[in-house]
Amino acid sequence: MPESFMTVSLIVLVGIVMFVFPLMTMADRADDVSQLTVETATTDFADEIRSTGKITPEEYNSFVQTINSTGNLYDVEIQVMVLDENPGKKTVQVEREKIGENVYYSVYTSQILDVIAPETGTPKPYKLKEGDRISVKVKNTSQTLAQQLKNFFYTVIGNDTYTIAAQSAGIVSTTGN
Repeated sequence: MPESFMTVSLIVLVGIVMFVFPLMTMADRADDVSQLTVETATTDFADEIRSTGKITPEEYNSFVQTINSTGNLYDVEIQVMVLDENPGKKTVQVEREKIGENVYYSVYTSQILDVIAPETGTPKPYKLKEGDRISVKVKNTSQTLAQQLKNFFYTVIGNDTYTIAAQSAGIVSTTGN
């Protein structure tokens, strides 16, 4: 009787080693590929915005489609810090100088989506000007297979954490037309 229990235990242990750990390794590799895809797409999207000075509905939809092609769901946050130049001028003989500092105010994802993907009306590009700052952040909201397996075996990762994330930011180099 004790020998049969040991045999069954050994078979279960071998099954875990032969099937579960390779599955976990492959799931981790799939997360690595998803991470690389999301990082590349986020950087390309932010660079396109910086170089053209606008966020078009086509670019945004293409970006979302690219990151969703990894099979996960993502939360995309876009923040534009709009340069609000101080219009105050001081006249000193012939020379004119600005008084004060330039100030930025923030525009967030929902406000940008109201312009590029309105519920009613036609979509328009969101135009920026030279000197504005753009920041794009992406993180997954669905659990990947690797997260589920780690939760099952290790209980390391909580339900509200993410493993795939990317961020890109920069200063707009041209005014969008």
